[in-house]
Amino acid sequence: MNEATAKRSGKRKRLLPLPIQMLLGLVLGALAGFLAPAFSSNLQPVGTAFIQAVKMIVVPLVFTAITLGIYQMGSSVGRLGKVSLISMLYFLVSTVISVAIGLLLNNIFHPGAGADLSQHSAIPKHIAVSVDWTKFFLDMIPSNIVVAMSGGNLLPVLVFAAMLGLALATLGVRAKPMVDMLDALMAAVFKMTDWIISLSPIAIFAIIAWLFATKGLGTLVALIKLVGVMYLGLAILMLVFALILRLAGERPITTFREVMEPFLLAFATRSSEATLPLHMEKLIANGVPRSLASLVLPLGYAFNRDGSIMYFGLAVGFLADAYHIPLTWPTLLSIILVTTLASKGSANVPSGGLVAVAMVLSTIGVPVEALAVIAGVDAFLDMGRTAVNVISNTVAVKLVMRLTSADELVQAEAQSGLGVTSEIKSL
Repeated sequence: MNEATAKRSGKRKRLLPLPIQMLLGLVLGALAGFLAPAFSSNLQPVGTAFIQAVKMIVVPLVFTAITLGIYQMGSSVGRLGKVSLISMLYFLVSTVISVAIGLLLNNIFHPGAGADLSQHSAIPKHIAVSVDWTKFFLDMIPSNIVVAMSGGNLLPVLVFAAMLGLALATLGVRAKPMVDMLDALMAAVFKMTDWIISLSPIAIFAIIAWLFATKGLGTLVALIKLVGVMYLGLAILMLVFALILRLAGERPITTFREVMEPFLLAFATRSSEATLPLHMEKLIANGVPRSLASLVLPLGYAFNRDGSIMYFGLAVGFLADAYHIPLTWPTLLSIILVTTLASKGSANVPSGGLVAVAMVLSTIGVPVEALAVIAGVDAFLDMGRTAVNVISNTVAVKLVMRLTSADELVQAEAQSGLGVTSEIKSL
């Protein structure tokens, strides 16, 4: 980017790259949490404000991205179906692999063996312990799209946006004013994302400082073996993703470097919603067709959470060992099946992760209240699994890109005259 271009885009060259700033914020936040706990315990509003600012742009981003992505692929039903099919197959296979890794690690290390669960607190009353499948599917059809948007319910927004994109694709020239408006809105949302993310090092400092000041090492040490085994599992998942990328003709290190900023943001904030806008921006800026990223990535954030899935398997095994419930082959197969279904069905319900684990625990006879045992370290566990979800969905996009006619999508975007992609690449 030359000086004139930099001035036009309003971007100033940073003294330190943003990922380095994020790492510094994380390290300094941890130090502040230990050395100045009284000060750090008051920093939660800073992190909360940042996450709310990012969530503010998630719904308009998903709405515009899905609508424009479906519109651009709507002229080719075959291509749209191929992209969707490959995405869902990858989500299913990666889910099974992830939960199997969690169960295998539990079988090797048995972190729950010898745990004293004679006393535990009850889980919060507002946490559901099952998924109403009829309600789940009905909730995907929004009776009022404005209410769905205001409530932050992404699945009904995704369904409405997909239908709108298909409808616009059938209107030909008449759709151009609406498409241009959505394109401009998406460009504005990405610009807002850039402004908000530039403050992420400060927010990361505040979040980590508050986390360590309020949780401390005492809680972490109490279940240190579970935490260690889970991060070992996440490392194995990263190796699996690197292998998939290599088989798809991609360079794993290069790909991981491209999404380092959303990876670190997910680790610090423990929020997938806070990561989606930046993740999509980085993928498009690094050559992923916008229509493809706009479709696959929101689907992935709703249905593909491999870091969390691996943890589900490990947590269920941990609690089964602690309650002395034998994990026979039929029980293990039940865990894999129920976890796979529950992880998809809990995507649109409050505390979906706890719902998924609760469903599996009920299946194998472990008291649901046992979830309270691992709640104390859940914040530390959530950091790693949310970050790995970013890598998993990056692999999904890259794999679909490799197996579909990505070059044709790029040409179609160029011919459509939509300007968001080029503007993102200049950021």
